[in-house]
Amino acid sequence: MSSLGQVLSAARSEGRAALIGYVPAGFPSAQGAVDAIAAMVGAGVDVVEVGLPYSDPLMDGPTIQQAVEVSLRGGTSTDDVLETVRSVAADGTPALIMSYWNPIARYGPTRFAAALAAAGGAGVITPDLTPDEAAGEGTDWLAVTDAAGLNRVFLVAPSSTQARLRYTAEHCRGFVYAASTMGVTGARSSVGVAAEELVARTRAVTDLPVCVGLGVSTGDQAAQVASFADGVIVGSALVRVLLDAPTPAAGEKAIAALAAELADGVRTASRR
Repeated sequence: MSSLGQVLSAARSEGRAALIGYVPAGFPSAQGAVDAIAAMVGAGVDVVEVGLPYSDPLMDGPTIQQAVEVSLRGGTSTDDVLETVRSVAADGTPALIMSYWNPIARYGPTRFAAALAAAGGAGVITPDLTPDEAAGEGTDWLAVTDAAGLNRVFLVAPSSTQARLRYTAEHCRGFVYAASTMGVTGARSSVGVAAEELVARTRAVTDLPVCVGLGVSTGDQAAQVASFADGVIVGSALVRVLLDAPTPAAGEKAIAALAAELADGVRTASRR
């Protein structure tokens, strides 16, 4: 079982959901990202998503776009992202790269997968790549990730048909990413019923953990999602506190405080 599988299994055995936190590599700086991730892991984040900055982030809302712009202006490269993963994994925390497909294609899928595995990475989340495309001619992402021993995570959405849910889940490794809403990323004031319905529909076709992302920003919301999902994914809210912080040190304190609130929500939720 991979490090990701071990953490998700351990959380399930404790009767709770896992907390998954996202930070883009290179934001607010290369070391700043590593320090911010360490702060949120120390406060209770179980799994880390390291964002690979990209100039055309189709699914990202304004908060993550702003952070990614800072990272790109700082010259963050794919190799820098891999080094961030190495730093996270060295402490035993499962780290996945969240990336659009184009940077992986440009780097070379086989080379990318091998480098990520060598860095101790647990897997890759590709929000704009479907399993059909992943198995397409010239890509062979399914075989590449299998050969490298990486978890690959695809997304499902409220609009997905039951057949589509089954097909996507069959090609996932580690967990299935359930996008709770249709639209771009960003913290929201409430978590709609679509997320719980999507988790139930996905569980009907797979035994893999189902983790919910897009919109969670408070401990109460984390508890709500943790009551029906296997994992709670938080990105924009964590990035927001880093953006608002006057100094990197203040950002570390702020992200640790929010992570602790989210972790408390996840760990005290009543499971359904």
